[in-house]
Amino acid sequence: MPFANFKFPQGMMTPEQKAEIVHRTTDMFTEYFGEGVRPYTMVLIDEVVDGGFGRADQVFDLKALAAMKVDDGGR
Repeated sequence: MPFANFKFPQGMMTPEQKAEIVHRTTDMFTEYFGEGVRPYTMVLIDEVVDGGFGRADQVFDLKALAAMKVDDGGR
């Protein structure tokens, strides 16, 4: 059973964005493994409490992530 686990800061994503991640991840797994895995694909989206994670010895919260916003190239 293909399984993907995404972790995002709480409140960062809309329900529509979460649904898109589920659909696109499922589609990606079916491209790799065939259509037969679609009914068995599990996608879990965890919302981490604001400030509840870090990288490179720096704690992140929504304010810090907003300051790091990367240009998406017009997408």
